[in-house]
Amino acid sequence: MRDPDRMNRREFLRGAAGAAVAAAVGPSATATAAKKPRMRDKPPNVLLIMSDEHNAGVTGCYGNDLVRTPNLDRLAERGVTFGAAYTNSPLCVPARLAFTAGKYVSRLGAWSNNCWLPTGDETPSIARVMTAAGYDSLLCGKMHYDPARRYGFTEIGGNMNRYRKNGRGRRRRAEDESIDTRSRDQRFANFHTGRTSGVLAHDRRVSAGAVAFLSRRKRTDKPFFLCVGYVAPHFPLIVPKTYWQPYAGKVPMPVLPQGHVQAQPLNYHHLRRGFGVVETDPKLVRRGRELYYGLTSWLDNEIGKVLKALEGARLNDNTVVIYTSDHGENMGEHTLWWKNCMYDHAARVPLIASWPKRWTGGQRRAGVCSLLDLVQTVAELGGGRCGGDWNGDSMLAWMDDPNARWKDFAVSEYYAHNIASGYAMLRAGQWKYVYHTRPDKRQSGERELYDLAADPGEFDRLDGRGQHKQRLEQMHAALVKELGADPDECELHCRADYRRGYGR
Repeated sequence: MRDPDRMNRREFLRGAAGAAVAAAVGPSATATAAKKPRMRDKPPNVLLIMSDEHNAGVTGCYGNDLVRTPNLDRLAERGVTFGAAYTNSPLCVPARLAFTAGKYVSRLGAWSNNCWLPTGDETPSIARVMTAAGYDSLLCGKMHYDPARRYGFTEIGGNMNRYRKNGRGRRRRAEDESIDTRSRDQRFANFHTGRTSGVLAHDRRVSAGAVAFLSRRKRTDKPFFLCVGYVAPHFPLIVPKTYWQPYAGKVPMPVLPQGHVQAQPLNYHHLRRGFGVVETDPKLVRRGRELYYGLTSWLDNEIGKVLKALEGARLNDNTVVIYTSDHGENMGEHTLWWKNCMYDHAARVPLIASWPKRWTGGQRRAGVCSLLDLVQTVAELGGGRCGGDWNGDSMLAWMDDPNARWKDFAVSEYYAHNIASGYAMLRAGQWKYVYHTRPDKRQSGERELYDLAADPGEFDRLDGRGQHKQRLEQMHAALVKELGADPDECELHCRADYRRGYGR
């Protein structure tokens, strides 16, 4: 049974944002759904592969004709690809904690990479939901958890989650124009070819652990929920030369309309200053983009090893394979690197779900969704019951039938480092609204509005135009309603948490 409050939120969003929120999603796939498995069939295994910092646009099945990602492309050919999937925070730890606990980061206090879930290792989680439904819930690789917490997962393949959290954080003063060139120089020094790095070594261990598990798993064993956590294509951008060479001199440079940088919100100026990328050598930009393509291809090859092992163990016919990432990568677009912002390069993520037994391959869904919707989908696949106060909605009905009604919206939040104040985004249909909270008592919040149908590059800010005043107010009200709090209140809560820390 659906949570009435959740359904009320959905209906509010449809009505409140007017044209900004689609009342329903029309047909968005040329293929039809495969026959739905009978309820008495054994529940499917769920293999969830989550990379780190993968820009969805750097994938063949998302329309990129240059990058080589044959394994992900084959997965898409056998599954459903979501064209407007969003992270719930464009930063590693908040995004993964939101996925783990099924709630928005502001509701969890998962503000930054220095945070954990406040109720300890007993926090209700998707792993515990699946375990209660009769699954083995397993983790192989990085989920950026504190070493003392696994949130219901049994870790395999070795201990890869060791970063101790203390809950501390800070803000840049609104007027601070200092530039951290040391941060830039340290990161850009790791733009080169090489046979090994921390990321490459880690991810090779992940593949080995996942392959070993799958090769031992029997078809008669109880179902598994296996989360495979890769770090690539996250920086450092070090990749074997053979993976970089196909892209040398071929990756186009970022598009940057005149005046765009000056028109960016205050927080994005702080991101450039805090990361030291106010001015970047074009040669470094070009090399970094080429290496990122190469590292994405290298990741695709590692994923191929896991998918081959799944087939070799004859588990693929009753295993749902899902690929996604915790957030994207700016790659120098909008003069920004890494993630942290709400432009689609950072906030949109790849999302592919494949189970030929249920869904005909090659399907597309254009409607807006988020990783919290994925959490609900995984739970429903396994027959699990999420808490009534969890966010997100299962996409199964929409995946089964492209004509099914879908809410067509997603929310993302960022309250972490190198900014003057936190911000939150509502993507609803073709519209994207971002609210930057007040950095101090002297300054008001700042708004962004984009029509992604007319302006997919997000260069034309509409928030300053009078004809969109009503839309701005409606979308802000819808954002507050969905979060259950005003972002300005969330920012104050975040600052208080940062001051207290965890006492460790």
